[in-house]
Amino acid sequence: MSKTTKLFDLLLYVNTKRSFTANEIAREFDISVRTAHRYLLELEEMGVPLYTEPGRNGGYRILSSRVLPPIIFNEDEALAIFFSFQSLKYFKSLPFEVDIESVSRKLLVRLPDDVKKHVGNLESTLLFWNHKRDTDTPLLKTAIQKAAQKKIIDIKYKSKREVTSRTIAPIGVYANHGVWYMPAHDWQSREMRMFRVDRVLEISDSEKEYSHPDTTLYDILHSYEVKEPVHLYVKLSDQGMLSCKDNPYFETSICSNTDGAGGFINQTIDRSDFDYASRFFMGLGVEAEVIQPLEMRENIRRMAQDIQEQYK
Repeated sequence: MSKTTKLFDLLLYVNTKRSFTANEIAREFDISVRTAHRYLLELEEMGVPLYTEPGRNGGYRILSSRVLPPIIFNEDEALAIFFSFQSLKYFKSLPFEVDIESVSRKLLVRLPDDVKKHVGNLESTLLFWNHKRDTDTPLLKTAIQKAAQKKIIDIKYKSKREVTSRTIAPIGVYANHGVWYMPAHDWQSREMRMFRVDRVLEISDSEKEYSHPDTTLYDILHSYEVKEPVHLYVKLSDQGMLSCKDNPYFETSICSNTDGAGGFINQTIDRSDFDYASRFFMGLGVEAEVIQPLEMRENIRRMAQDIQEQYK
């Protein structure tokens, strides 16, 4: 076995064992103890975070961050990973401790010169942009851990109006427009609720016991439950159609008129989304006209009157 192969196998070994002695290395790889020390020194020089524990019962242990063995990527895979890292720059808080610049440098340094030049050109022409929020989410990692462990937790939550204590069963955590959200089953209301993780002030394991919901994050994000149906019919101009296509809530419900001018939305929404829909179509002005429900027409008319009164 070549020295390179032995070093590669040794990297896999120490990354798995975490704590070991030079004698154990010698026995495992059929080498002398002196050679084992030399190989471990070479791993350290390669950047493997080894810590030497002195004393009679001492040895080596690898520090908290595990080191992955070398992985071979083709050019497109390397570019995809590099620009995926770049998109993370727009998040103030991440669920893992990582220096994006450091990871990017490690990836770039291994690329051929022509690929590095290609990356430099792409950086000025390709960007996975997201609005960068200034809000910290200090309990993000804890929230993800509790959801993964299917824990029932007690939280203190700061809503727009007050701070409340709640017992919830978190389903998972996802990011949208730079904000981290946590859908969870709320013990008090016995309903699924959505919580912004940056507004969670405290998290602790709950002593309450109840069954964890049999659902997944994917199910929640790809389902829309209508408990109290409201029929919605909206006339749209061409510009109104474009605006609705930019809204994930309405983009799949848009229909074009047969004459090719404008279109309409004809769908059923839940009563809980009534106010949201009213404000959205109010914001489109003359590019949208709500025909049904009449209650929404009246709601939009009142909002328009309030705005007119404010700007007299």
